[in-house]
Amino acid sequence: MTTSTPAPHGTADAGTAGTPATRGNRAGGGLLDPKQLFRSLPDALRKLDPRTLWRNPVMLIVEIGAAFTTVLAVTDPSVFAWAITIWLWLTVLFANLAEAVAEGRGKAQAATLRQAKKDTIATRLVGWTPGAAADRYREQAVPAPELKQGDVVLVEAGGIIPGDGDIVEGIASVDESAITGESAPVIRESGGDRSAVTGGTRVLSDRIIVKITQKPGESFIDRMIALVEGANRQKTPNEIALNILLAALTVIFLLAVVTLQPLAIYSKGYQAAAPDSGAITDAGVTGVVLVSLLVCLIPTTIGALLSAIGIAGMDRLVQRNVLAMSGRAVEAAGDVNTLLLDKTGTITLGNRQAAEFVPVEGVTAATVADAAQLSSLADETPEGRSVVVLAKNEFGLREREPGLMPHATFVPFTAQTRMSGVDLAPGAGDGPARQVRKGAAAAVMKWVRDNGGHPTAHVGEIVDTISGTGGTPLVVAEHIEGEPARALGVIHLKDVVKAGMRERFAEMRRMGIRTVMITGDNPRTAQAIADEAGVDDFLAEATPEDKLALIRKEQEGGRLVAMTGDGTNDAPALAQADVGVAMNTGTSAAKEAGNMVDLDSDPTKLIEIVEIGKQLLITRGALTTFSIANDIAKYFAIIPAMFAGIYPSLDTLNIMRLSSPESAILSAVIFNAIVIVALIPLALRGVRYRPASASTLLSRNLLVYGLGGIIVPFVGIKLIDLLIQFVPGI
Repeated sequence: MTTSTPAPHGTADAGTAGTPATRGNRAGGGLLDPKQLFRSLPDALRKLDPRTLWRNPVMLIVEIGAAFTTVLAVTDPSVFAWAITIWLWLTVLFANLAEAVAEGRGKAQAATLRQAKKDTIATRLVGWTPGAAADRYREQAVPAPELKQGDVVLVEAGGIIPGDGDIVEGIASVDESAITGESAPVIRESGGDRSAVTGGTRVLSDRIIVKITQKPGESFIDRMIALVEGANRQKTPNEIALNILLAALTVIFLLAVVTLQPLAIYSKGYQAAAPDSGAITDAGVTGVVLVSLLVCLIPTTIGALLSAIGIAGMDRLVQRNVLAMSGRAVEAAGDVNTLLLDKTGTITLGNRQAAEFVPVEGVTAATVADAAQLSSLADETPEGRSVVVLAKNEFGLREREPGLMPHATFVPFTAQTRMSGVDLAPGAGDGPARQVRKGAAAAVMKWVRDNGGHPTAHVGEIVDTISGTGGTPLVVAEHIEGEPARALGVIHLKDVVKAGMRERFAEMRRMGIRTVMITGDNPRTAQAIADEAGVDDFLAEATPEDKLALIRKEQEGGRLVAMTGDGTNDAPALAQADVGVAMNTGTSAAKEAGNMVDLDSDPTKLIEIVEIGKQLLITRGALTTFSIANDIAKYFAIIPAMFAGIYPSLDTLNIMRLSSPESAILSAVIFNAIVIVALIPLALRGVRYRPASASTLLSRNLLVYGLGGIIVPFVGIKLIDLLIQFVPGI
């Protein structure tokens, strides 16, 4: 079996991580495929069950009204009554369809995950203890669903990890594409912050022993299945509050409509007493008309789409490989005021890169580059490779292969010596034997003194200057046989801030979000990186206690805080934060403490999560505004149709000049149903979010969805009225 070379996980750029292109067969980001409507239709029909629909009080009222008009249409049949009845049922069906489409987009992925869980057979080690000989425990084959928390299992190359857990022995290359969508395998090993493994992933090489940490029915796959299907989704506080508001509006309009029947009775009595006052309209104030009025007045549009908006918001996180444990976490992300970001891997690339060769007096930069490259040939660290690359790019130095230098003895870097280099025997060139060293300033300058040299004051000045700007100085020195050793210059290593970070932090400020960089660096280095990246503040030499204290301080000021973490020492802060995003490569403790898990382990994604949360809130607000605004046109359609015959002055409200009372009422009901289907793609995709202040977003929302919600129904109802004129019997 061949495998690809394991690569560091979670290194995707913020602009590409989690894009649909890398997600395999997953659904798109929100565009509506017409085939999805037909695939979701059976689920929408099943949701007509009142025992399911009671969770949506607005649509439950519509369904009760549809059932009532059905009875009326049967007892007193007419084309008008049956047309109203059909469109009322379609209104309920379309609302269910919006939710079913949102839930159904993840069902294919959920089915694959469920099958992987069902088919996995685990090798449970009974009696295993750390360091135990093979004859002290026995292997037992059990189905993966039967594993309990605390069980120990063996997984060998080619096997599926049967459940979430921590590696307690061994190291292996693991394919996590079934969960993350990424094809590159990752390294998992016992101890440290990369010991956590996820059920359903495959071991590609070696063997590992895993201790199961999941509780029955609460595995990572179980939670992911529930998320992508929308099953057991708890309503968030904002959703509950909005539902209460919608229910209150529904009750108010219900009471208002009910009082119209006595008014109609009085109006008929008035007509009998004064025959010249005009005839009652053909539509009249019948039960069918009253139900139509009620359905058009209550906020059916947002009531139909509210659940779909929430499910789609969580689905957008899934598209970016983020698993939210609750909708509350997604909403909290949209309300975040403070963002805590680790410096390494989030703001910077994670590995310091060679940026400049600074020579001492009397030495050229090219000489420093040549010696630095030579001493870095056998240095496989990212910093060492960056020295070789910089020498090649800046001075055109050809990279020399260590294997083609038989007279060279390479000196590897060690924590004790804190330097690396190469010893060239006399046969390696035309000159005498030569030694080259590169490493920490104190270590290399001591090496120079030990070999008869005296580091100049200029070296110390360069080192201090680089350190003062937040960089890391590496001194390069050489010792030629028969001469004292001397320092040639200094390599300036610097944390490379990721491209576009300053612009993204500027966007955060426009959104009213304060960014704080967390780093273990000294304050001087932290200040330099913070200034370059453009963050608002920083916490240097941070300990777990410092992070926790900072979060609590922010929260005491009434702010919501988001942060990322991957280690056990991050768990307290992740648990305290309002939005705690744990890395999938991190420990089980970190993943349990957070309320989101990033499957790509990309710390930069926290910024995207905040944007998705804000998009969710903006989408809900925009469609609520549109739903309430579009009721205005329905008033101008139905009220004149009901009472203009009795009170002719009300005919002035018929500004759309609808052809007949029946056509006006039916047009309003049809538009009320069709607009739900028209808005499903927007509910799934979400309103486009642009970083801006709250006042700017509110103004834009009122202009586009408030004014638009008023104008569009007038146009739509009039067009439907023109078409209805061709329907006989209405």
